[in-house]
Amino acid sequence: MSVHPPPRNVLIVGAAGGIGAALLEDIRRRYPAATVTAWSRNRPSALPETVAWAAVDILDEASVAAAVVDVAHLDLVIVATGLLHQAATSNGKAIAPEKTWRTLDAVTMTEMFAINAIAPAIIAKHTLPKFPRDRRAVFAALSARVGSITDNRLGGWYSYRASKTALNQIIRTLSIELAVRHPLAVCVGLHPGTVNSALSKPFQTNVAAEKLFTAERSAAHLLDVLETLTPQQSGGVYDWAGARVAE
Repeated sequence: MSVHPPPRNVLIVGAAGGIGAALLEDIRRRYPAATVTAWSRNRPSALPETVAWAAVDILDEASVAAAVVDVAHLDLVIVATGLLHQAATSNGKAIAPEKTWRTLDAVTMTEMFAINAIAPAIIAKHTLPKFPRDRRAVFAALSARVGSITDNRLGGWYSYRASKTALNQIIRTLSIELAVRHPLAVCVGLHPGTVNSALSKPFQTNVAAEKLFTAERSAAHLLDVLETLTPQQSGGVYDWAGARVAE
């Protein structure tokens, strides 16, 4: 149960993705009085009439800046975007988690960092100024446990791990400045668990059935966590159960 007042103005970035769409639906159910805005490159397939949508390219700062002009106030921003693999990059090569340093590729690493770390930072740059100073507000971005340095015992996945580690440092740094400007605000990373989505589909073989979440279950857990966090917890990364992820 939430210990804080419900958000009034919500932005979901990546609303056409599996977790993003589930977050959007749960937010509409939990906070029926909230004004909800959704950003994505492509229009979500089932976009409610009550949700304001904008086509936004998160890799283009001008696109982000143009979209935020129409948003007057925000007190909950969730960046539900991320890249782990895709069929081909700008150099024609497929992206997949690296098993060895021999497969490291500069273009792949650049695209991974652009989506997983740089884009959330730019979104924060343009949305955090919309936060109120007199009440609670939350900025959250999807991270991953594999971004933890101290928890890395298996190696591999160089680009994905490093980009999420970079995101975690960005979250931490944002939280320090945010505490000065908006002392009641919270800025965190979220580890959603292994979600049965296109992102994780090729890597589900060794995941126990009880640890493979639907997007709806993961979204519900994450919103439960966000409802309990305080400014004193700002700057950390928290998993779907509310436990802090090791740095």
